[in-house]
Amino acid sequence: MTHLKKRGEKASLHSPVTGEALPRYKVAAVQAAPAFLDKESTVDKACQLIEEAASQGAALVVFPETWVPGYPVWTNAVSRWNYPPAKKVYGRLYKNAVDIPGPVTERLGKATRKAGVFLAMGVHERTQSGTLYNTILFIGRDGQLLGKHRKLVPTYHERMVWAHGDASTLNVFDTEIGRLGGLVCWEHWMPLARYALYTQGEQVHVSLWPTAGETHLLACRHMAFEGRLFVIVSCNYLTKAMLPADFELMNEMESFPEVLSKGGSAIISPDATYLAGPVYDHETILYADIELEQTIEEKQALDVVGHYARPEVFTLHINRREMNPAAFYESQEDNDQGK
Repeated sequence: MTHLKKRGEKASLHSPVTGEALPRYKVAAVQAAPAFLDKESTVDKACQLIEEAASQGAALVVFPETWVPGYPVWTNAVSRWNYPPAKKVYGRLYKNAVDIPGPVTERLGKATRKAGVFLAMGVHERTQSGTLYNTILFIGRDGQLLGKHRKLVPTYHERMVWAHGDASTLNVFDTEIGRLGGLVCWEHWMPLARYALYTQGEQVHVSLWPTAGETHLLACRHMAFEGRLFVIVSCNYLTKAMLPADFELMNEMESFPEVLSKGGSAIISPDATYLAGPVYDHETILYADIELEQTIEEKQALDVVGHYARPEVFTLHINRREMNPAAFYESQEDNDQGK
């Protein structure tokens, strides 16, 4: 199932079974290095990789966590809040972060429209206040922004970089290639976040990581089996030599290994078996053919939000409101109604 189609051949979006046909198509998991802390060059490379994946017949292309403009690998070395070089790096990161919507989403939208693919892309999302979020962009094959997901809980040292997301972006998108959703890194160990996606009928799950070892992939395989869905794992590959020559925290990272992010990308089926990967220690694009009929067939034995649920015993309540730091009212009536 990991064979390549002929160059330029598009993936089929139809199942051979009769009745209500579910899509079958090729997915691509990108494992590559960004142009670290250089937004424009990273987006240039993204557009090239999108075109390459499309030429191999991919209908969905997935990029790693915060790929634009690179995962903050320095945070394990520097956690002091009042350290001038770290402040400089944060400022540099903010300048190269992504406005949603904005010029980067426009460029990526043009690339997906030209290639005819769906895209999931990890970015640093910035706000006007100066705060950053760890965000997945979802873009349709028509180039339009489907939506985004902000990581709910930055992990440990990541809290020096990103704010918390909320459930207003914990969504599944109903598309012609199936119901598409995603989580970032350690969100895969948040049982209720996983369950929230299952309740929305997720069929294809994008799983974004800086790098994924055995334990991380175990979480991905568990989610595939538990949710009876396909999981596309996309990881960064990055070495010290790929950091900018003028990187302000190079001395602090002297003890780090030469390979900062070794990859671990993979594509996993609803029965938790690997369709492709995992692969390590180089840049590549993984491909696999997926057939959404399998997401239904596997639920004969287990459907955790259907026949294997006990709603009279356990019920999940999800607050979908966007958590804003201020509420502006145009009238007393709006104030009274909390609008």
